[in-house]
Amino acid sequence: MKVYGNPMSTCTRKVLTVLAEKGREAEFINIDLMKGEQKSPAHVARQPFGVVPAFETDDGFMMYESRAIIRFLDRTLPGPSLTPADPRAYALMEQFMAVEQSYFSGPAMKIVMERFRGTNDEANVAKGREGIKRPLEVIDAALAKQPFLAGTDFTLAEVTWAPYMDYLMAMGEAGLIGQYKNVTAWWDRVANRPSFKKAVGR
Repeated sequence: MKVYGNPMSTCTRKVLTVLAEKGREAEFINIDLMKGEQKSPAHVARQPFGVVPAFETDDGFMMYESRAIIRFLDRTLPGPSLTPADPRAYALMEQFMAVEQSYFSGPAMKIVMERFRGTNDEANVAKGREGIKRPLEVIDAALAKQPFLAGTDFTLAEVTWAPYMDYLMAMGEAGLIGQYKNVTAWWDRVANRPSFKKAVGR
């Protein structure tokens, strides 16, 4: 297996987390985003939108889009399942993956990129902060009743939220996230999971 990605990429980290959960290693081919390698003809042949990651199986099947890749890995690799068998828990997993993609990661990355690039446009940061509040309120209410987003178990929903939460904390947003006590307790469980630590190189 090969992962064509970048260790700083949120979407690459999702794939690496699932591989770690499954106890599997893949050959990691670093795509240097600072040099624009994601836009090279060789990489665009793997990922037609010129971003990371792309994934290749042992027998040469190539695919892209991190959420598709992690569903594929969970379905095809041996090891503990990250997808609930119970239909309602499965629905909650998919629901909260959709919440992350539709409502959370976009505004979260507004904050992260302003801080990461050093542009520090405070108006844009404020928009990002305002944007993440409602998703955090929603998951805080859900996490008041259960330890993980889909119920009692760590699932792909945690995998998709984790890289954005991690970057928000790294970029100084612990105070904002700390206003949500159930999210804070949940994040402590997720951030200290060995698979996530491995994915982010800790």
